Amino acid sequence: MKKINVGILGAAGYTGGELLRLLVNHPEVNIVFANSESNAGNKIYDVHEGLLGDTEMEFTSEMPFDKVDVVFFCFGHGKSEAFLKEHAIPANVKIIDMAQDFRIAAPTHDYVYGLPEIHKEQIANCMHLANPGCFATCIQLGLLPAAKAGLLTHDISVNAITGSTGAGQKPAATTHFSWRSDNFSVYKLFTHQHLHEICQSLNELRPASAPHVVDTLDEGFNAEGITVDFIPYRGDFARGIFCTEVITLDQPDVESDIVALYKSFYEGAAFTHYSDKALDLKQVVNTNKALVHVEVFGRKIVVTSIIDNLLKGAVGQAVQNMNIMFGIDEKAGLNLKASAF
Repeated sequence: MKKINVGILGAAGYTGGELLRLLVNHPEVNIVFANSESNAGNKIYDVHEGLLGDTEMEFTSEMPFDKVDVVFFCFGHGKSEAFLKEHAIPANVKIIDMAQDFRIAAPTHDYVYGLPEIHKEQIANCMHLANPGCFATCIQLGLLPAAKAGLLTHDISVNAITGSTGAGQKPAATTHFSWRSDNFSVYKLFTHQHLHEICQSLNELRPASAPHVVDTLDEGFNAEGITVDFIPYRGDFARGIFCTEVITLDQPDVESDIVALYKSFYEGAAFTHYSDKALDLKQVVNTNKALVHVEVFGRKIVVTSIIDNLLKGAVGQAVQNMNIMFGIDEKAGLNLKASAF
């Protein structure tokens, strides 16, 4: 079988480096180009030093789109749409965008929202894909089974902590080691940009009889419906996201029923698994796994969900989506194992 010819834009950043790490070892992929204007001519391993010994490729300023089957956009938010206004990509070349530019459905674009747990068929048939955000992936995987079952009838409380790589490679005051180490902080209270896509998916799955999930960023807390009250935190570790979601039921439920609901929902998922035990972040770091755990306390359901923000929350999921788009094994190139320590 012919290998998938891949181009990567923005290949020198964190997501670009992680994507190269996966694709260099992907059995069905041939990397045609890794674009970086500022690093053109430099060896990839000069920037992504962990790839020393894995590849002799160099970054390039060129973008030969006529030689690839798919191109990955590893841009910052807002740059993908701007890039497409200035550059023509052939109609037969698939696009996987890692930014948030096309995650919200609109008549102005044809991008499919790439969450495989709910959109696998659409992903398999699309040309243009918007890869979900990291927080959005982790939070949705904790809430989607309850949404589909019509259990989201009250405001949902979400607390989630992310590692420093979630802020990207560009230095900022809150990413310096001396500030981040042994520290903990909150940011973007109730206003995180991933709320848009979270609400979109919850509303897509909810029964017609269940309340509309209001996107507080657009409609405000006075609009009719329920809200996802999301409090994000910065952690003093490099990678991973740990979420807790608290769902209030109309009446007490049986824990075994809720657990069965979650197990059934993810029964066929390639990388999302239900755990009977409480979770810890090291179970998923450096893997494409998402783990979910549920406990019931009367009318309260407490869901825990965890992912690696750079893998299942970004490029791992993007490669998973690429595999689906090209009809190959969904797990190809993603046989990554967590470390015990």
